[in-house]
Amino acid sequence: MEGKYVIQGGKVMTPEKIHEETDLVISGGKIEGLFPRGSAFPPEYEVIRGEGLYVSPGFVDIHQHGGGGSDYMDDCEDTYYNATWAHIKHGMTSVMPTLVAAGHQGTLRAVEQYVKASESGRICCNLLGLHLEGPYLSPAQAGAMKPENIRNFDSKEYEAIYRASQGMIRRWSAAPEVKGAEEFAEFAKERGIALSIAHSDADFDTVIKAYGMGFRHVTHLYSGMSSVTRRGGFRIAGVVEAAFYLDGMNVEIIADGCHLPLSLLKLIAKIKKPKTVALITDAMRAAGQDVKESYIGSKDDSQPAIIEDGVAKMMSREAFAGSIATPDRLIRTMRKAGTSLEEAVRMMTVYPLRMMGAGETKGEIRPGYDADLCLFDERINIKKVLVGGRIVFAGP
Repeated sequence: MEGKYVIQGGKVMTPEKIHEETDLVISGGKIEGLFPRGSAFPPEYEVIRGEGLYVSPGFVDIHQHGGGGSDYMDDCEDTYYNATWAHIKHGMTSVMPTLVAAGHQGTLRAVEQYVKASESGRICCNLLGLHLEGPYLSPAQAGAMKPENIRNFDSKEYEAIYRASQGMIRRWSAAPEVKGAEEFAEFAKERGIALSIAHSDADFDTVIKAYGMGFRHVTHLYSGMSSVTRRGGFRIAGVVEAAFYLDGMNVEIIADGCHLPLSLLKLIAKIKKPKTVALITDAMRAAGQDVKESYIGSKDDSQPAIIEDGVAKMMSREAFAGSIATPDRLIRTMRKAGTSLEEAVRMMTVYPLRMMGAGETKGEIRPGYDADLCLFDERINIKKVLVGGRIVFAGP
């Protein structure tokens, strides 16, 4: 149940600064306010000791395929509980579950599982809405997606998928150069679905056009997309360059230290405005597990993967097959890349929420905002996680 708590002794991370002489008070699932350290409170307020710990908004992952041995494509009632719990223990309080490209019936089953999970009352974190990554992608940039599951836009299909979601699709990643993209963009715009460029071989001019159509986000920058190529000796800019050029284009980055080395993380942080950068795990089912082999997608429509060197790889080892990162790892990596702790936290809290139009009462420590919080030490080891004013995880 929602409790009444006073978090004492912590370093509270508000939008303005880090407060080291402030107690954070929670009541009714909301942040009641910040009070001078040592203030007196009625006995019904339970004390949470925060000495030496940062008190941050809970981490938000807007691109995650699974964890703990489960994938959001699985047709199983325990999928969402298992996958989200694997990341809650690492500071996550909100997630946008992501589906990979699959056959039509497999996609419908996965969408229906999201609806059931959102109504089950079993999930300990916030489900922000569904994210579909595909199936309308470029075969030339398939990455870990199965080529046979990639296809052109089909209005009858995506209308049926949306109906099955009961309006819960919040974001859709697609390649804007694929036939039918303009009609699809209108469909998404009318329904408030955020559009993102993913697994795309588009050139610079096509991305500029797509931006005008409503594609305001780039899915896992650098991964599964075109960059500078040569045609008959002439250089052609791609998705990466357009993402840097467009100031208003949001980008998400898999900051696991594998998909993007520290050098590229530094470059992104230097070129893009911080408010346009979101940290994502892009985690697959092996996140939070100690395994050497796993697979992407559902058991019946899977892509095998090897787990080594802190990342998932295709069986050929010639490309990555998703991430096994958890949210705390992303913050650590960005710190190594030179990003301040405050900015790294914002890249995994308020910024992604705003990008998805979900930041009205989440992602910041302010009076009246939801009490979605995590407490962690200097090494970003998670000690406590609260969702809606309820302690859902308490570590050592």
